[in-house]
Amino acid sequence: MAELPKRYDPNSVEPKWYRRWIDDGDFVVNSESSKAPFSIVMPPPNITGVLTLGHVLNNTIQDILCRRARMQGFEVLWLPGTDHAGIGTQTAVEKHLRRTENKTRHDLGREEFLRRVLEWQDKHGGIIIEQLKRLGCSCDWSRQRYTLDEDYARAVQRVFVDLYNKGLIYRGRRMINWDPSAQTALSDEEVVSKPQKGNLYFVRYEIVEEPGRFLEVATTRPETIMADTAMAFHPGDERYVSLLGKHAWRPLAREKIPIVADDAIDPEFGTGVLKVTPAHDALDFEIGQRHNLPIVDVLHADGRINCPAEPELDGLDRFEARKKTAEILQARGALAKAEPYENNIGFSDRSDVPIEPRISEQWFLRYPKTKDALAVVRDHLIRFFPVHWEKVYAQWLENIRDWCISRQVWWGHRIPAWYRKQKSEVRGQESEIYVGVEPPPDPENWVQDPDTLDTWFSSWLWAYQTMDEETRRKFYPTSVLVTAPDIIFFWVARMIIAGLEFKPGKSDRNENNIPFRHVYFTGLIRDKLGRKMSKSLGNSPDPLELIEKYGADGLRFGLMRIAPSGQDIRFDEKQIEEGRNFATKLWNVARFRQMHGASEASSTIDKQALSIYAVEVLARLNETIDAIDVAYREYQFNTVAQCLYDFVWSDYCDWFVETAKTEIFSEDEAKKKCTLAVMDFVLSAILRLLHPFMPHITEELWSLLRFGEDSIQFAAPPERLPLDGLDVPGIRRQVSALYDGVQVGRNLRAEAGIPSNAKSDFPIRPTIPGVEEQIPTLSRLLGAKTVETVQLEMPVGTMVGISKMGEIGIKVASRDRTAERARLDKEIAKLESEIQTIEEKLQNESFVDRAPAAVVDEHRKRLKDLTAQLAKLKQAREGLN
Repeated sequence: MAELPKRYDPNSVEPKWYRRWIDDGDFVVNSESSKAPFSIVMPPPNITGVLTLGHVLNNTIQDILCRRARMQGFEVLWLPGTDHAGIGTQTAVEKHLRRTENKTRHDLGREEFLRRVLEWQDKHGGIIIEQLKRLGCSCDWSRQRYTLDEDYARAVQRVFVDLYNKGLIYRGRRMINWDPSAQTALSDEEVVSKPQKGNLYFVRYEIVEEPGRFLEVATTRPETIMADTAMAFHPGDERYVSLLGKHAWRPLAREKIPIVADDAIDPEFGTGVLKVTPAHDALDFEIGQRHNLPIVDVLHADGRINCPAEPELDGLDRFEARKKTAEILQARGALAKAEPYENNIGFSDRSDVPIEPRISEQWFLRYPKTKDALAVVRDHLIRFFPVHWEKVYAQWLENIRDWCISRQVWWGHRIPAWYRKQKSEVRGQESEIYVGVEPPPDPENWVQDPDTLDTWFSSWLWAYQTMDEETRRKFYPTSVLVTAPDIIFFWVARMIIAGLEFKPGKSDRNENNIPFRHVYFTGLIRDKLGRKMSKSLGNSPDPLELIEKYGADGLRFGLMRIAPSGQDIRFDEKQIEEGRNFATKLWNVARFRQMHGASEASSTIDKQALSIYAVEVLARLNETIDAIDVAYREYQFNTVAQCLYDFVWSDYCDWFVETAKTEIFSEDEAKKKCTLAVMDFVLSAILRLLHPFMPHITEELWSLLRFGEDSIQFAAPPERLPLDGLDVPGIRRQVSALYDGVQVGRNLRAEAGIPSNAKSDFPIRPTIPGVEEQIPTLSRLLGAKTVETVQLEMPVGTMVGISKMGEIGIKVASRDRTAERARLDKEIAKLESEIQTIEEKLQNESFVDRAPAAVVDEHRKRLKDLTAQLAKLKQAREGLN
């Protein structure tokens, strides 16, 4: 058996095992296997992305689930892939072009620009995949997919054509969300509302028919005044009813505009009068439709003002124009006042700039299967974890709006629609349209739509289109989806709709076509101050640097311990350091075991020969296995991690291994053999329980300790060991009392200021039987020179503490009796306060009558125990006089 090195080095161990797993094909799935299936499709990261802590969290959870399923005997498919990220990738390449060549994509033309994007993709694409491998992700990389794979792209086109032929996809001129930075339309889900501080401008519009009378309007966007085509008030607002049918002078690009009444106006906002700008506001557009108002667009696609009638504003950026407009209005006497104002503004989720409502001709999808999509979650064919996301999902589906699926970008799935060429070749005059997977028969007479599809339109097919038919038969629907809640609408809901509409499953039944059975929503990772992580704040650490510093296993385990189910995570690098320290602790305790001979792969436990400490650690192992099983069922990964941390660090290392040294170093070979067998049994279980979280170190120790001939990832999870024939409750009470006595003794040492490496005398007046037999172990745990039991008074010069084991003291010959009296007085006061609180509760008839009987009994027992402890402390206090 190879000897474990003194120091664990993750940077040599982790790459070694990952290469071996790949070389051995351990992650490659067999679609013809007779094993039950377990499958996950990876949420595809952007092709040019790099690893973030969010990716680490999401993919570690997926890996935990897949590795655990392999150990449980499932045939596991974890299908990886990447997304072409239309807007994101194109924006990155365009920025690079502007910086290096001072050119735009329009300077290059579509064909040359797409060639440049492909070059960019070849250079930067796939980096994140290699980084995921360094994290230890056990994906079947032979099945890696990409949203621009040829067969995947054909499937996207077929879906578009199918939905168009069903009348669900249509082309229309509507108010949409416009991103002036990326210069493309966005869906409603891609708009993020953010509070912004600005001004509320009160602008005066003179009544044409009543010179000298003005309507005052409150607006946050005076730069759009030139696009006003009406003034409006609520029909029930008596302040303005006499103005109905009259006109007002628009103060910029001066023109006469009508005054109308509309129920959509809020009489309480501002002055109760609205300037109606149909081209630049969704509500105004609806009002304009009802009153047949003209639509005047005064913004260029990039957000600059387009209004030659106002030369001072024409060509200005929209935010510069806002300030300039206020100055012009002020100079013309049309600005009554401006007040600070905070309101919510829609920002582009893609480029993080304020969006502009804009009238535009786009492609839209009427969502199919929305009622079925609601039902499969409501009826728990699909379960959400945490469950509260079900309500959020239902609210979106119940208020769903048509999806704007066209994007004015060149990188992506081009819309499979062609228009018959007209002499003018003006898009608005096209009359004939052809939609098909293949181009029209006479392509020279047609021009293809220049737009591409929203990236989410391709990724909503991800759960099944990434699989061939044979793979789908075994692994679809998938078992779990792990994703962030911020894409519950972008992706989760749409994948459910796609599965129900296109029916890729074994039959037409909904349960065979849902894309997944469980959805686990992770939390968002924030810094210690609760802020989102960003490069600009400098609070977003590089996961590769953390792996280099602490190891992939240290990063994985440390992060999972601070990841409460569905809640935001406060990241602290100290937690990752603790993950590394935990790996070191595990390594050292394995080395200790190896120092005492070869381990046994199948340890035989002689239950009748077990020490009381062995019974305790085996019982705690059983409890840990049960708690972990429950936590996995509810996707509480931090609970699993904390259970393992507590058991390994405290129950096994700090207590059992220390007690085991008494028998290991004794002359009794039978006891030594029994103790080592228990160590092997528990260590083997620990490694298997930890493997999904810390795959590399557990594989290394499994191999070096020779617990199994095959990889640990195919070893069955540990099961509870029946401890029948033993008085387990009685033994555990005894061990608990002994451990409590040791803890009290250690505290006394600390209070006395005695170094931990100095040997001391510990007299004990026990209140439980069997303490004499445990003196060798107690001596070791206390670091004692002597441990003696006394029947009467504690020796003079002894500090005394009360424990479940009884009174325990530490001899301090030079101890100042005044200081010891002060310490005991403090302990006595603390106990008296606790006793008073319990007595008041028990004297409260309402509490005694209403509280469960078990709770009342527990309070009475507690009172009895505390009273006994108090008497002993007072006795010790008297002994000092």
